[in-house]
Amino acid sequence: MTHGVTAAVSSLKPEKNDANIGKVLLDLGKLTPDEAERVLRLQKQENIRFGEAALRLGFINESDIRQALSVQFEYPYLQPNEGGFSPDLVAAYQPFSKQVEALRALRTQLILRWFSEGNKALAVVAAKSGDGCSYIAANLAIVFSQLGEKTLLIDGNLRDPVQHRNFNLSEQRGLSDILIGRSDLEVITHLGAFENLSVLGAGTIPPNPQELLARPAFTDLMNKVMGDYDVIIVDTSSTEHSSDAQSVASRCRGTLAISRVNETKMHELTSLKEHLSGVGVRIVGAVANQF
Repeated sequence: MTHGVTAAVSSLKPEKNDANIGKVLLDLGKLTPDEAERVLRLQKQENIRFGEAALRLGFINESDIRQALSVQFEYPYLQPNEGGFSPDLVAAYQPFSKQVEALRALRTQLILRWFSEGNKALAVVAAKSGDGCSYIAANLAIVFSQLGEKTLLIDGNLRDPVQHRNFNLSEQRGLSDILIGRSDLEVITHLGAFENLSVLGAGTIPPNPQELLARPAFTDLMNKVMGDYDVIIVDTSSTEHSSDAQSVASRCRGTLAISRVNETKMHELTSLKEHLSGVGVRIVGAVANQF
């Protein structure tokens, strides 16, 4: 592992990137000014890269190097427990894991099959609760933001929302409050930890989610945010007990269908497809979630 990190550090351009990585490590709090001075002395004595010198002195570890490189190359991710977000946000905390590699592959397919055609919004829908719909929606939004796309995640699950907890939102108002005219786009939270990601929570849980999502106000909202964002991912409640997801999907015009490996039954997937096809929604892709 050390060899791989050293190779990554050594491949950087001499003066400029060496200086940059030192500054990044200082800004991240990984080095103190005194430690940086010692690193610079060793770097000069041994004629090695700044990152390699810091590793030799034991001031940083390989994880610190990866994080500094991610900042340099504008690919932000977080250290464990940083930011106070849910550990379910694997794209933020475990960007090199098997799960996130699969999410990046999914992102590529969605770009080719949907977003490259000029579409901006995608509803994420599952046949039943527990299939991982919110997990996929949240992490998909993160990987799109890491690509540099200005991304908005909307929690359209007005029955059992989780995105406000996932992203530790202090703003309690959200989608439902906009739909009844008590709030506007100012309730969208831009997350400083993710340069290109914003989240609109579900807001106050209403007694009539299906009627709210069917209002023209939801169409108006989607039209507004489509002018402001490159990618809009909308989390939804399952089709198991309500038709809320149909209303959301019809506004997005495209859907990603989620199932869980060894748990979701074929008849449940057939029912999901019928629900969506009935409102003229294109199923862009399907994910068999195993995480």
